[in-house]
Amino acid sequence: MGLPDAPGDLSSEVEVDAFRRLFPLRFYERHLTESIRPDARPLGRARDTTIALGAVASADGSALAKIGSTTMLAAIKMEVMTPSLELLDEGCIAIDFHMPPICSPIVRPGRPAEAVPVVSKQLSDTISRHGHYMLTYGSSGMINLKELSLVSGKAAWMAYLDIYCLDADGALFDAALLSAVAAFSHSPDLLENCPCLAVQIPAVSLNDDGKIVVVSEENGRKLDEDSVNKEKRKLTLKSIPFSLTCILHKNYILADPTAEEESIMETLVTVVLDSASQLVSLYKPGGPVLAYTSAVQDCVALTRQRVKELQKILDEANSGIEVD
Repeated sequence: MGLPDAPGDLSSEVEVDAFRRLFPLRFYERHLTESIRPDARPLGRARDTTIALGAVASADGSALAKIGSTTMLAAIKMEVMTPSLELLDEGCIAIDFHMPPICSPIVRPGRPAEAVPVVSKQLSDTISRHGHYMLTYGSSGMINLKELSLVSGKAAWMAYLDIYCLDADGALFDAALLSAVAAFSHSPDLLENCPCLAVQIPAVSLNDDGKIVVVSEENGRKLDEDSVNKEKRKLTLKSIPFSLTCILHKNYILADPTAEEESIMETLVTVVLDSASQLVSLYKPGGPVLAYTSAVQDCVALTRQRVKELQKILDEANSGIEVD
């Protein structure tokens, strides 16, 4: 940027910055009356979003998702486990959400961020099983856990999903879910063309001791009649969820808030829809503004539009991998 043309210009910039710091809510409300935000976005527009697949070469599947400055890295590893007595014919997904101190100045070393357990629970409810703390629709999540079963009561797959927040600038759940969905969902269509980057269920067999072992090309193990599955297979997704977080402030609705906006206007509503625009969940963690029916309907309408955008971005990311 060039220098101001006159001392008055610099003085004006300093005054605006000081007003923003001293009276942040009044600063934002002046913009809201013009239906614009300080970053020049219309109230209902989300920030620029990108997805990069296969970001971690050592993982069974991975993706880097960015919504504005908010950046999430998701990585998946598959391991064989013994299923629980309550769920003999199902595998399991273990989700860990991490916010290291580098992601935000408000995250302190040695002290977990307040958002970690909240986002972790939302992710678990959306991807695997729905919980009771959200208003949810449907009885299961994105992954059919029965597909992860190998031998009933003896062996099943455990999918370890780790999501690292590299930059926390608002809408953390939206970016975390997008990175997880991208890490899982690029495998079905690209399994044969690009197995090194796809989340896939490896081939396994029974060894001489009756234990399940992963068959790899390196060990040269031959598949025989005792094989549990003789070849790698893709993980089928029942539905792909996308989300949009909105801020309710007076009569205004702001889509995809930044961290500054979240800190100033505290009433959040997160809507999760699947790729068919069916409502999966609605989450409102308190806040001073009541979520009237009309406001909720407006949030759902914004989310439907956002789902189309995210689905297109995800398809383009998959197409890019396929071309390469």
